[in-house]
Parts: sequence; C-alpha cells; structure tokens
Amino acid sequence: MTETSDPVLTPDDVRQAAARIEAGVHRTPVVRSRTLDRLVGAEVFLKCENLQRAGAFKFRGAYNWMTQLTPRQREHGVVAYSSGNHAQAVALAAREFGTGAVIVMPADAPTAKLDATAGYGAEVVTYDRYTESREAIGEKLAADRGLTLIPPYDHPRTMAGQGTAALELLEEAGELDALLVPVGGGGLAAGCATAAKGLYPGMRVLGVEPEAGDDTARSLAAGERVSVRVPRTIADALTATTPGALTYPINRRLLEGVLLVSEDELRTAMRFVLERLKMLVEPAGACALAALLADRLDPPPAGHREGGGPRRVGVILSGGNIGLERLISVMGG
Repeated sequence: MTETSDPVLTPDDVRQAAARIEAGVHRTPVVRSRTLDRLVGAEVFLKCENLQRAGAFKFRGAYNWMTQLTPRQREHGVVAYSSGNHAQAVALAAREFGTGAVIVMPADAPTAKLDATAGYGAEVVTYDRYTESREAIGEKLAADRGLTLIPPYDHPRTMAGQGTAALELLEEAGELDALLVPVGGGGLAAGCATAAKGLYPGMRVLGVEPEAGDDTARSLAAGERVSVRVPRTIADALTATTPGALTYPINRRLLEGVLLVSEDELRTAMRFVLERLKMLVEPAGACALAALLADRLDPPPAGHREGGGPRRVGVILSGGNIGLERLISVMGG
C-alpha cells in the first residue's frame, strides 16, 4: 500500500485492524450477478456486509475497538450511541469480550434492531432523536459510570475497522475502476477510501447518500461541514445530521463525490437484491447499489477499460438488519 492517507488514518491502520479482527469477524463474500452486469454494462463486485456478524459492517469497527481496550476498560464496560447497526455491533462485540455495554438508541429505532441489541445482553437507553442529543447522553453516561465511549464513526479505531471491508474486497476482486460506499457519518467511506487509495491511488471512490439525508454532499459542495435536520428516510442507518469532524476532511480529500438516491430507488435496489440475488438488505445497505442501478455514475460504468475488458465496479452492501414487518412497510405493503 502507498502511504498517502490522512495522518488521522493511514492504510497501515486499516491493514493492522484487519489483522486484529481476523479471528472474530466474518470475511464476507463478494457476490457477482450476470443480470446486474448486463443491466449496468460493467463487471460488478458486491461486498456483502449484510452477511457480517450482527448484520452489518459496523461489527468490524466495534471489534477493532474491543481488541484494544485495557483490562480496566473492559472491567468497567463501554457505551455507544446508535440508531441500530452500531448498537448491535458494540453489544455483540462486548459480549464476546465479556464486557458490559450500555447502548443509547432512538425510541423510534426499528424494533428488530432494538430487540437484537437487548438480546446481545446490552442495557438499552432510549431517547427522542428529534429533541435530544445522543452524543450528550452518551458522554454523560460515560462520565457518570466510568464507561469507555465507542463512537459509531468519528474515531480512527472505528474508521480503520470499517475500512477492512474495502481491503477484503480489493484483495479478492483486484483493482476496480470505481467503488461505491454508503455514507452516514462517514466512517465507512473514510476507512474504505483510505484502504482503496492506499492500494490503487487512481481508483474512483464515491459516497452515496439518501436525498433526504444529504449532509455530506452539501458539506463537500460548501467546502465545510454543513448540518441538516434529522433526515426522515427509510434508510434509518444513514440519518447523521452532520459529517464527522474527523471523517469529513478525509472524505473531502479522498472521495470523488457523493451521489444521491431517492426513497424509491432504495426500494428498487432492495427488491433487486431480494429477487435476483436471494439476499436481504436494509434500505441503507442498498444505498450504494441504488446509485449504480439508477445510473448516477458519471461517466457511466458501461464501456471498456484502457487495455480492454469491461469496467469494474465495487459496491458495499453495508447491512441487512430489517425485520419482516418493517420490510413489508418499507416496500409499500
């Protein structure tokens, strides 16, 4: 890997995280589809983090954190705030290491995510995401109880762990012309872009957000971090209102841009994965694929690479945590 990344996060950090988490994290499959290739006119490689432990890529960052806690920190326990996927990831990783976990979750989080988090043994503290600050609640719990706070995206340990998804994809698929990554707070994008650019500096890495939660797209356009109202989108895992203080400068430098997708385009991608690939993804997990199916890439992926052969595109399917009732509701009954 060429060491050209931000000092906050380097390709070496991602590589070292991969070594730390290897024993506890699934090396998820890279799936191909001839139908998908034909639809978009390129070779597409889907990294299936919907099949990760705890159902999403977030387990990578959480497990990377757990491997680096001191004995005293493990004894006191951890706290995290999350709309669902990071919550489940930290709860499961804490259980694996025999550590207590307190998870701050919005009261309107999907029931399946709330139940799974409690099922992993965590204490769940709920709040109103529209009137209360999860960061403030998490920091107070950490201070009052002596807990270690594990941020969902804005920390080098989190980003490095999450970036191992792209590292694995590229180790299996080789060099790609473009890599599409969902963006919430920006940790997955920052980690994946750091890994990808470290291996292949000329690769295009693009983030994808729902139109209703376009804080990173707006921030990149403005040249500074911009806040939006709490997004009302079916992609509940992508409801950050402001890019991370650490993730934003990395993504500003390494991402070619951020593509936006509609709610119906998210549904279309979910349906494609379910019907054609026989897998389940949640709306956020389908975000990057939605951009590809909706022909958001410019230039489009159809065509040939220099030296011959079709263009090659990687897509992170970031999670699959959605219950049956919510799936029926999201898909319109």
